[in-house]
Amino acid sequence: EVYEKIAVARQLSRPVDGHAPGLRGEQARQYIAAGISTDHECTTQAEAEEKLELGMKIIVREGSAAKNFAALIGLLPQYWPQMMFGSDDKHPDDLVEGHLNQLVARAVALGYDVFKVLQMACVNPVQHYGLPVGQLRVGDPADFIVVDNLRAFNVLQTYIDGQLVAERGQTRLPSVPVAPVNQFAARTLIPADLQVRATALRLRAIEALDGELLTRELILPARIEQGLAVADVARDLLKIVVVNRYADRPPAVAFIRNFGLRAGAIASSVAHDSHNVIAVGATDEALCQAIHLVMAAQGGVSVCGPAGSQVLPLPVAGLMAAQDGYQVAQAYSAIDRQAKALGSSLRSPYMTLSFMALLVIPALKLSDLGLFDGQKFEFVDLFVD
Repeated sequence: EVYEKIAVARQLSRPVDGHAPGLRGEQARQYIAAGISTDHECTTQAEAEEKLELGMKIIVREGSAAKNFAALIGLLPQYWPQMMFGSDDKHPDDLVEGHLNQLVARAVALGYDVFKVLQMACVNPVQHYGLPVGQLRVGDPADFIVVDNLRAFNVLQTYIDGQLVAERGQTRLPSVPVAPVNQFAARTLIPADLQVRATALRLRAIEALDGELLTRELILPARIEQGLAVADVARDLLKIVVVNRYADRPPAVAFIRNFGLRAGAIASSVAHDSHNVIAVGATDEALCQAIHLVMAAQGGVSVCGPAGSQVLPLPVAGLMAAQDGYQVAQAYSAIDRQAKALGSSLRSPYMTLSFMALLVIPALKLSDLGLFDGQKFEFVDLFVD
């Protein structure tokens, strides 16, 4: 099936993007030879350099959760014609601060040649993807930004096809009413739905990593009460739940470390790639409450704790808000602060949460069907004999 997709892309003269974290050696060579042209998942310089040497183009990713700029930017002097910048998921509060202009400023501040940096940011993506974007050549559409200087790169104006569309952080584009398209089979959960019958004394747990989409698989002693495996806040071993939002099915429940919540729960309907409802919490009651808030809003991000509950609705497919971006950023910041007040030390707990259901990123993730080992590419049991 994948080969068929690649063949269609070739017929249409379209580049094929890759997604291959940790792929090295002969497997990487075969992968690239099949026609995969880019990768945005490199987390080490050695991995990126190997793929660059094999002819691949590398996107230096710096999003809200995954941050690989520091590890990869040292390759710029030798490989800048093959490199680009990317974000791969930024929360609205981060977007308010800037986007790729931030990465350009950071690279220039490190002493890299400003024009090589700008080629990575502006020219390489347009040429690689064949984008209908002007490159300041005679006869090109006037697509450009005006910045304050070539050090800070604060954007003063944005032009598209010769029209001023944004100025000093304010859009000049007209607001367009949104008619939400959505699919949500809401199911009200009760704490008993999240109970886990212990079948062994040890269990597999996901270890979330701050700044990474990768996880580790841990084998830990279960905390067992009355025959049930329960969250253990003292060990930062919380429950993680995925609820299928397209059909009425039982929730998948597992355990996770490094979210750090000492009480309460957080939930979201942004959960790559299926975008079911995903939640992490200290108690079954809090988990049910956080999930219910998302379900009732037909999508969103929520937090529940001793200080109260909040939800930011995402009515468009359960993924996007319909309000002004600055308002959304402010609302998200308030929810993010409350989640961190519950004990999370993650820089971006909601973005990290969204990737805990992305099965193609190793090592261990959770889908609505259960725990999935991304290295073996198979479902695995929660309990270990």
